[in-house]
Amino acid sequence: MNTLFESAGIALQAIWASKLRSLMTVLGNIVAVTSIIAVVSLIQGLNASVTSAIMSQAGADSFSVQQFPVTRSDEEFEAVRANPRLTLTEARAIRRYSDQIAAVMAEATGNGRVTYRDKSIDSTRVLGVTEEYVDFSTFDAERGRLMSPTEVSTSRPVTVIGWQTADRLFGSQVDPLDKVIQIEGIHFRVVGVSAKKGSILGQSQDEFAVIPLGQFQQIFGSRRSLSIMVKPRDVNTISSVMDEATIALRSARGLKPKQKDNFGMFTSDTILDIYHQATNGIFAVLVGVVALSLVVGGIVIMNIMLMVVSERTREIGLRKALGARRADIMAQMLTESVVLSMFGGVIGTVFGGLIATTIAAFTPIPASVELWSVGLGIGITALVGLFFGLYPAGRAARLDPIEALRRE
Repeated sequence: MNTLFESAGIALQAIWASKLRSLMTVLGNIVAVTSIIAVVSLIQGLNASVTSAIMSQAGADSFSVQQFPVTRSDEEFEAVRANPRLTLTEARAIRRYSDQIAAVMAEATGNGRVTYRDKSIDSTRVLGVTEEYVDFSTFDAERGRLMSPTEVSTSRPVTVIGWQTADRLFGSQVDPLDKVIQIEGIHFRVVGVSAKKGSILGQSQDEFAVIPLGQFQQIFGSRRSLSIMVKPRDVNTISSVMDEATIALRSARGLKPKQKDNFGMFTSDTILDIYHQATNGIFAVLVGVVALSLVVGGIVIMNIMLMVVSERTREIGLRKALGARRADIMAQMLTESVVLSMFGGVIGTVFGGLIATTIAAFTPIPASVELWSVGLGIGITALVGLFFGLYPAGRAARLDPIEALRRE
């Protein structure tokens, strides 16, 4: 261990003695690691942001039934285009079928104009819900309260609005609670304001209004397809509850045993899997292309180390004449190569983190600098230094001490 530290110290002295050459030597590594850390940090930030949004919208303890299943091509979509819309009758059929179900909510979505006095917001997301929506964790009221089941079932003109909707309509000086706003010209009393959820790639998750489904259908019409959210009593039984919901819906639609399901079912994991399938290949190629520059950096280090061996031939010959073994010479040169490469890795890691943080601060793209990515960046540079230092180290170890001492 002492020999290793001594070798590392000699390597650092060599780097410090030739600062400019050392910097130019590891410039390829600096650029490569900077790019890798920046790209990986942005990918991690994006994945975390999307995962958080999916979990908050879909919920980890529930699943949804949609008009269409997952389709990956135009041909697949054409096959399910004729799927019938989901209805309240089918939501009730699912609710009645299983005693493992804690709650079933029907939901419809549209975009409408929301107005308060002289302020208005165009294309606000409007959600129409049924009375059991209060049992789903995706809905909350940081201020005020949620709409009561009675208010929803009797289609009272009340609403819970998103944090940004409240901020844009009322500002910081006016309390939005019990104020009357207009949604597509219809008056609603604000009973609650949801907690801030943030945004994804600049798309706000806080600009919405939740109203009773009956009111929604009066504004937007009753022919819109619903989505049905189902919450099991025990999250561990979600698979069996999905099977029971499938049976209930097939029975309600009169499907024969050989007929395919004409609807789709999704959990938060299903949506996350779709996202990862769509992006993992792209991200892998992106990181792979960026990582190719490490090979270039390694070749530069190998060439410089070969030059160092030539410059220090007499020194190597003297050390061998004084008793240094081949293994000692090889370990010394490999240590210098690894330390030199890791020196570039550390600088690149710092620059990469700064670039990712700066991009996240000034653009909608999130970033997350993970500790494992820092360790991976530095570790890869160490391996690059070790691999590309083998040939120069082996060449140095094979020098004949007599011939080396004669060389000027």
